[in-house]
Amino acid sequence: MEIVIGISGASGSAYGIRILEILSKTDIMTHLVITKAAKQIIDIETDYELSYVEGLADAVYDESDFTAPVASGSHRFDGMIVAPCSMKTLGEIAGGMSDNLLGRVADVCLKERRKLVLMTRETPLNQIHLENMLRLERAGGIIMPASPGFYSRPQTIDDMVNSMAGRALDLIGIDNDVYKRWE
Repeated sequence: MEIVIGISGASGSAYGIRILEILSKTDIMTHLVITKAAKQIIDIETDYELSYVEGLADAVYDESDFTAPVASGSHRFDGMIVAPCSMKTLGEIAGGMSDNLLGRVADVCLKERRKLVLMTRETPLNQIHLENMLRLERAGGIIMPASPGFYSRPQTIDDMVNSMAGRALDLIGIDNDVYKRWE
């Protein structure tokens, strides 16, 4: 299995990083695209070094690298998780804009009917955000707002991040046990 992880410039970079940490312990090949804005957010929100985050993936591409294998529908990969997905990125994908590699890979997922999970991070939402989400859902994307549940009685921020990371992996078809499921 091959998965692309996109980290855009919304708050919540811990979600994408945790997904990479989980996948780094599997035999699933991971491709990583981190936007310029996301690199700034990782520095602001976390104690992680960018080299650590990039080291979790099997392949890392600059957001301007349209020669990356995952930029083409002829490269067989299984899907993409964008965690977090900013409203800017969501709007670009919904509008069919591919001005960076993250948007291009999302477009490839939609046109090739591959799984695309967008872990949106914004609140409150305006009408444009909602319409973009609906447009993408109708095109085959999966909209997953980063809204952790509390039925598992999370004790730490890590517990909440794990529940969202685990749910995103579930949606893309990867079994995991990183969060407590409803019983």
